[in-house]
Amino acid sequence: MPDMSDALAQRIALGVPAALLAGAYISQYGFGLFPCEMCMWQRWPHFAALGLALIGGFLPPRKLWVALAAGAIATSGVIGAFHAGVEYGWWEGITGCATAMGSGGGSALDNILAAPIVRCDTAPWTLFGISLAGWNALFSVGSAITIWSLLIAKENA
Repeated sequence: MPDMSDALAQRIALGVPAALLAGAYISQYGFGLFPCEMCMWQRWPHFAALGLALIGGFLPPRKLWVALAAGAIATSGVIGAFHAGVEYGWWEGITGCATAMGSGGGSALDNILAAPIVRCDTAPWTLFGISLAGWNALFSVGSAITIWSLLIAKENA
């Protein structure tokens, strides 16, 4: 039976990537904030974290799977920090602009030509001066550290 801190670590490893991915998709489909290429890069580790955290609920060693999930969450955070730095002009990005595919009918070429251009070096939205990539970095790295701390903590007796 896992201790309370291990169970909490697993819940965080499931909840944080699920919430951040939900926020990303709500931003994209609900508010029209189409992702650039680096935004998409940040999503993949969160999907991996969800899978790893789920596996941790069924296969031993549970701590290993949850720790790997935390590593995936941290990876997304590091990508987010790099992306935020590109948005703030602190350093040069390693990619050009990406385009968002149109979802309307018609030919694929017409959809591509009509799709909005999304720049990786421009933050489409900020809160308190922090971009979505910056928020992902803060929440992801903070959550990963919390998960790892819980996994190595001894339960208070």
